[in-house]
Amino acid sequence: MKITDNAITVLKKRYFKKDSEGKLIEDWDKLITRVSNDISNNNEEKAKIYYKLLDSGKFLPNSPTLMNAGNDIQQLSACFVLPIEDSMDSIFTTIKNAALIHKSGGGTGFSFTRLREANSRVRSTNGVSSGPISFLKVFNAATDAVKQGGTRRGANMAILNVNHPQILEFICCKEDTTQLTNFNISVGITDAFMQAVHRDEDFNLISPHSHEIIDTLKARDIFNLIIEMAHKNGEPGIVFIDRINEQNPTPHLGEIEATNPCGEQPLLPNEACNLGSINLSAFYNDGDYDWDGLKETVMDATEFLDDVIERSNYPLAEIDEMVKKNRKIGLGIMGWADLLFQMKIPYSSEEAVSLAEDIMEFIDFHAKKRSIKMAEQKGSFPAFDGSIYSNGILHRTNNKLDWAEIKGDIKKSGIRNATITTIAPTGTISMILDTSGGVEPQFSLVYVKNVMDGEKLLYVNKHLEQELKNLGIYSQDLMERISEHGSLQNIDEIPEETKKVFVVSHDIKPEWHIRMQAAFQKYTDNAVSKTINFSREATREDIRTAYELSYELGCKGVTVYRDGSRENQVLNVGKTIKDKDGAVEVLHEPRKRPEVTQGITQRMHTGCGHLYVTVNSDEHGACELFTQMGKVGGCASAQLEGIARLVSISLRSNIDIDSIIKHLKGIRCPSPMWNKGKLVTSCSDAVAQALENFKIIYGNKTIKDFKVDATDDGKEPVVVSMGMMKTCPECGSSIEHSEGCLKCNSCGWSKC
Repeated sequence: MKITDNAITVLKKRYFKKDSEGKLIEDWDKLITRVSNDISNNNEEKAKIYYKLLDSGKFLPNSPTLMNAGNDIQQLSACFVLPIEDSMDSIFTTIKNAALIHKSGGGTGFSFTRLREANSRVRSTNGVSSGPISFLKVFNAATDAVKQGGTRRGANMAILNVNHPQILEFICCKEDTTQLTNFNISVGITDAFMQAVHRDEDFNLISPHSHEIIDTLKARDIFNLIIEMAHKNGEPGIVFIDRINEQNPTPHLGEIEATNPCGEQPLLPNEACNLGSINLSAFYNDGDYDWDGLKETVMDATEFLDDVIERSNYPLAEIDEMVKKNRKIGLGIMGWADLLFQMKIPYSSEEAVSLAEDIMEFIDFHAKKRSIKMAEQKGSFPAFDGSIYSNGILHRTNNKLDWAEIKGDIKKSGIRNATITTIAPTGTISMILDTSGGVEPQFSLVYVKNVMDGEKLLYVNKHLEQELKNLGIYSQDLMERISEHGSLQNIDEIPEETKKVFVVSHDIKPEWHIRMQAAFQKYTDNAVSKTINFSREATREDIRTAYELSYELGCKGVTVYRDGSRENQVLNVGKTIKDKDGAVEVLHEPRKRPEVTQGITQRMHTGCGHLYVTVNSDEHGACELFTQMGKVGGCASAQLEGIARLVSISLRSNIDIDSIIKHLKGIRCPSPMWNKGKLVTSCSDAVAQALENFKIIYGNKTIKDFKVDATDDGKEPVVVSMGMMKTCPECGSSIEHSEGCLKCNSCGWSKC
């Protein structure tokens, strides 16, 4: 497989094995050889099939499998759900178990619904309960203390059902985006609640402990609060918990109460699932789609994921038992947006929705055929109940394929895996295969990557690049303008037909985002991880419509994000004047400096000596900059003071910090100097680099939000709290809200 430079960077950083001194001892060939040999349990014939599969560019398993197969950890699953019962013993046992999972590289989901409401009487202690929100904060603090896989914080999902007495507090618990930063939160929405909303009826909140009605509220008031918070900062998401349980393949083992952190994998308590994704764009060539090749890849990938179950070391005996009872796997897809580019089909079209159904039906159908074949050879999953299974998860109806045949084969032979298909986030594995993530549209077609010495490189979507070259209009200037606009839509020289096809997430109306999610959900056992991106101008009514449509069309959950809603909204003080023609113009005045600010001081090596640069924040974000250079005086000090004053007044006037960096960076003097591996070309350049470092470390943090944790290797500190982040904490590039998570296209960082 051809590996791009971007992919090599990600692989070196996250996947290739290193020796005890941190030196790389793997390349791509050695990685896929390690994984193939391990998953096949050193079966030579099967190892060859798996090597070919991984090297084809058509499929990759989830990151824990790539990282840990054949290594000491050997924990290969990405998704876990742990139970929380209404007792101190259960709560703190679950915290301990979650820490073990995070340490091994997995993400965890929890339902806090069983915990009694705050101030409810606890008979054993004659005291009162703290309630689920209080314990949610304890879980969050525990996650802070454990690095996931030794490299990053664990990702969590917290779900509270809509009929819990503390649902209003839960809905608002992330209104302050600096709180609960290790959790995504979702409300478990029932069918009864949606009906009450539709009919404008009252809705009862019921104690999970006493089962008594604690309060009665208007259902629409609860729904409106969910909408209000989602409009404000993207959380909570919603999970249609009754719909999920309607399709629970093993209801005799219990109810599904929670999902993994990105919402695509509903699981029973103490259950885990390993995932993998097929690159749809790899099967299209010169106008033809290779359906036979897709079928072969589906079947090999299904068996690969089933073998992962046997090879994984699970962190808890209870998880090992439950996983092997149900043998759930999650085969999904990536490269959907790129495939539409190749086929010249607009994302917002009936043709795209129809193709989505056809492709996902094909994958689900043939994955089940392979699972049935494996059941004939090795036996069904132990918890299999033929009548329940075929009436539950196999709710499929004929589209292009014969589902009656599949149902008959299952009744005759059983099936190896309780669930088979899931559409998960594919952040770094899609970067390795140089394709688009999951079922999302591209977030940007041209993006900037920060590299050494402050240089910025433009990365252009390969399909767009080829299209513009075919049209004879490709140029560096055009790419830079696309990067600045974020879209093709307002660039005159690009033909309308090209604009219709090469859309980015914000070009697409929310209705089409949801219709696409629903199309893939129709033939997916588990769920679909997707973010419904709204423009900054989207109203609360827009979000309400999206929620109602997603329920109507059969989605299992929804995550929304309104552009800019998590940014620190700074209010500028201004004067209004009128010119002689009566036109109105606003002249901005910088906000006043508060009595107390807080920040960091950095020492920069320059050709003039050691320069100390202090950047401070107020309640809105970065607000001032000071410089001090040894004992030099005269012109150098005067110029530095002038730079500092202009930077400070710009920051307090809400000038974007990137613009300040851009204008100061790269100014040259006769005495350049190296500073920590970066060339400092002048004192102005040093100030720009100090601002850039501040931005990478703190993003948009305000004086309240300085919560910094030093890394174990003595490198730059990293920010624990990610709630209001606009830039990647590792490389400083822009991040995107996609596939139910945050990710960076430049370096492969992902919050999940």
